[in-house]
Amino acid sequence: MKEIKTQEALGAILCHDITQIIPGVKKEAVFKKGHVIKEEDIPVLLSAGKEHIYVWEAQDGMLHENDAAKILCEISRGQNLQPSTPKEGKIELTALCDGILKVNKVKLNQLNAMGQISIASRHGNFPVKAGDKIAGMRVIPLVIEEEKMTQAKKLCEGEHLFEILPFHSMKVGIVTTGSEVYYGRIQDTFTPVVKEKLREVGLQVLGNTVCNDDSKMVTDAILKWIEEGAEMVVCTGGMSVDPDDRTPLSIKNASDEIVTYGAPVLPGAMFMLAYHGEVPILGLPGCVMYEKRTIFDLVLPRLAAKERLKTEDFTTLGEGGLCTSCPICTFPNCGFGKGA
Repeated sequence: MKEIKTQEALGAILCHDITQIIPGVKKEAVFKKGHVIKEEDIPVLLSAGKEHIYVWEAQDGMLHENDAAKILCEISRGQNLQPSTPKEGKIELTALCDGILKVNKVKLNQLNAMGQISIASRHGNFPVKAGDKIAGMRVIPLVIEEEKMTQAKKLCEGEHLFEILPFHSMKVGIVTTGSEVYYGRIQDTFTPVVKEKLREVGLQVLGNTVCNDDSKMVTDAILKWIEEGAEMVVCTGGMSVDPDDRTPLSIKNASDEIVTYGAPVLPGAMFMLAYHGEVPILGLPGCVMYEKRTIFDLVLPRLAAKERLKTEDFTTLGEGGLCTSCPICTFPNCGFGKGA
C-alpha cells in the first residue's frame, strides 16, 4: 500500500473501503476496496474526511484482485456460461440456456484448497434455467502473487470447472405394463404423471403402449418405439421383485447394456436404467406415480441433456438420497439428491 494525497489520487486503486457517516442519515461504504478513483470521486472523499488515502502500488509479480478474478473466470467458464464484469474483485457466471450444471468437483476442491482463492457454485447435476446465477469467484486479498495464479491455471490444465449441458427436445415412447391396466380393470394413473414430468424438461411424448405382464410383449413394445424414432423409452409398472413383475427382464432383453437395477435412493430404490445403443430405457418403480419427488426427478434432467449415465452415477447417490417428504416441497432447493 501507498499513502497519497486525495487530490492526487486520480486513477489510483483503493486498498480499503471508504465509509461516509452522515449523522441520522446514513453510515455506509461510499467506495469499496479495489475502486478506481475518478475525478468526480475526489470531492466525495474529501467530504468523508479523507485528506489522504491508501492505494495499491503496482509491483512486479503481483496481480490486482480484478485481474486475478479474470484468471479464475478463465479457469471456471465452460460452455453456455456468461461472465459478469469484475466488481470489487468478484466475477459471477450465469447460465445462457436451460440445462444441467456440470461441476468438476475434484478441480474445484483443489483450487479452493490452495488458499486465498474462493470459488463457490450451485450443486452440480441439477437443472438450471437461462439467467440463473451459477458460480462466483474471487481471491481473498487485494493483491495476490502472479505465480499462484499461474499454478491455478496449471492445476486445471485446460479443463473448466463449470459447464451447462443444454436440454434436447428428445422423442420419448412410454410402455405401460400391468394386466390390471391392460384389461381395463383399473384406470392408468401412472402414465399421466410420467408425461407431465417429461414435458417439464421439454421432451416430446410420442405416445404410450399398454402391455400385460407378458415379458416378450413388453420387450417388443420397447423395440417398436425405438424403431419409430424414440430417443428414450420409459416403462412403468412391474418393477418389484414379485415373480409376476417382469418389466426388468423385458428391459434386459431389449438392451445392450444394463447400467443399474436398484439405486440407493428413497423413494425410487427399484429404478432401472439400460441402453439400447444410445437410447436410454428406464424402468420406473410405482412410487413415481404417487410420491412428489423420486429418483426419476434426479435422473430425467441429466438424460434430457443427453448425458450418458454410468453405474457410479447411482452408487454415489446414497448420501442425500433420502427424500424427507416435507409438507411443503422446495425441491430442487433442498438436500434431496445432493450428496458427496
